[in-house]
Amino acid sequence: MAKPIIPHKVPMGEQAPEVRRRNYQEVTYGYTAEQAMEEARRCLECAKPLCMRGCPVNVNIPGFLKLVELGDFRGAINLIKETNALPAVTGRVCPQETQCEGVCALNKKYEPVAIGRLERFVADWEAAQGAIPAPELNGRSAKKVAVVGAGPAGLTVAADMARLGYYVTIFEALHEPGGVLVYGIPEFRLPKSIVRREVDYVCSLGVHIQKDFVVGMTATLDELLEEFDAIFLGTGAGLPWFLDLPGENLSGVYSANEYLTRSNLMKAYQFPEYDTPIARGKRVVTIGGGNTAMDAARTALRLGADESIIVYRRSMAEMPARVEEIHHAEQEGVQFHLLTTPLGFYGENGQLTQLECLKNELGEPDASGRRRPVPIPNSNFHLEADVAVIAIGQSPSPIVSKTTPDLSTGKGGVVQVDQTTMKTSKRGVFAGGDVITGGATVILAMGQGKIAAKAIEEYLRTGEW
Repeated sequence: MAKPIIPHKVPMGEQAPEVRRRNYQEVTYGYTAEQAMEEARRCLECAKPLCMRGCPVNVNIPGFLKLVELGDFRGAINLIKETNALPAVTGRVCPQETQCEGVCALNKKYEPVAIGRLERFVADWEAAQGAIPAPELNGRSAKKVAVVGAGPAGLTVAADMARLGYYVTIFEALHEPGGVLVYGIPEFRLPKSIVRREVDYVCSLGVHIQKDFVVGMTATLDELLEEFDAIFLGTGAGLPWFLDLPGENLSGVYSANEYLTRSNLMKAYQFPEYDTPIARGKRVVTIGGGNTAMDAARTALRLGADESIIVYRRSMAEMPARVEEIHHAEQEGVQFHLLTTPLGFYGENGQLTQLECLKNELGEPDASGRRRPVPIPNSNFHLEADVAVIAIGQSPSPIVSKTTPDLSTGKGGVVQVDQTTMKTSKRGVFAGGDVITGGATVILAMGQGKIAAKAIEEYLRTGEW
């Protein structure tokens, strides 16, 4: 007998917009056990579950949903962790609407099963039980793997290789592991205590993390290869893009990387408890339309801005940010100047005071599939601002590639790999995440990490490259 169709998701509580826009506490509250079980009952238990095909790390989604429905939360989290070492993270920041939930059978006519919310629920349930048990591991191999970068891709590779019995050391350039999870994504969207919890779980598998270690400067890849049998390169994309416009060097003009790193990793929002300066503008303009732009615009409000404005050159329909993030930004009072392109930054005594902008209309689609912004002649106008944040993208840092001449790179400095194995041009070195794609999603980086781990294991076992 077919299960009855329940059209709508169980609602998830969240802070009121007028309250949360001035604090750094997590916006959404998460499900209760009763809500989670009710939502899990919505799964149709399809014979051919498309949701799994939509998951880059291949979580057994129908399996864990059934366990949640039955109230077996321990079984559910154990099943998820067979393929996903960071479920409390992916349950919060993964773009489920375009992946697992996007292909859910219910999504054809109704709201899809809230897979992300349920993944978050079981991860948080496990944490609430106390110490998180590490799985039993088989015997250790004598071979050693170095992972460069403690971001989502690196943590995934490290967890998978440790489970397989290899000695794993992560070399992290910053003073805190997590990569973009700690420096890029704000506290109100991903609490850092949750990131630390997930990192601790990876360490419980036997992974060692060496912080404040900049590969390419502290040691080169060639030097690491003298000690390690294989290397995974997951250094992310920390080099911000700029607009190359007049006035871009004025005080008050930030890259999103710097603005968010100061606030998130360096805790500028807790000044003076943390001695990290940041410009707390009263009228802040963020240029861009992705998740990073939403994070910056919403951070500006929490730093005390009276007005936070998004300037984006296309329309809302072309905006690449998650629908949920745009919705939350709108609720909190972020303003949107759409079909608008900045032309220059202007100021007085070295301090930003305004942007000159130009209005656009939409033309034919470009290579991205989105309609191209076409400037409208003589539509120039000025927008007052005392802080501007440029959030238009980023590239990999060149530190590693400059000290590794036989490591092939492509446009924008991305490391070139065989997409089926994540092998680079350098024997024994694999790569994945933003270092091979430029700025992309957490879950895509994790998926590439899983592909790399499988290929690294085969390489270590066979010696074949």
